[in-house]
Amino acid sequence: MLVWNDPITLMSYVVLVFRRLFGYDFDTATRLMLQVHHEGKAVVATQPREQAEVSVSRLHGFGLQATMGRG
Repeated sequence: MLVWNDPITLMSYVVLVFRRLFGYDFDTATRLMLQVHHEGKAVVATQPREQAEVSVSRLHGFGLQATMGRG
């Protein structure tokens, strides 16, 4: 699934969400957040379709822009 950059969400908050939802360590979550910030998007997880749908919904619940698909 992809997470897209937005001009509002704090970078520290994105790291927190990645750690909470996907169990990433601080360095991995920070690397992914920076990729979103600099490249506009990042593939943050690869999951079976049903699980990805749930994860996208949870990311939306945290206020992040996310979609299923390929980067």
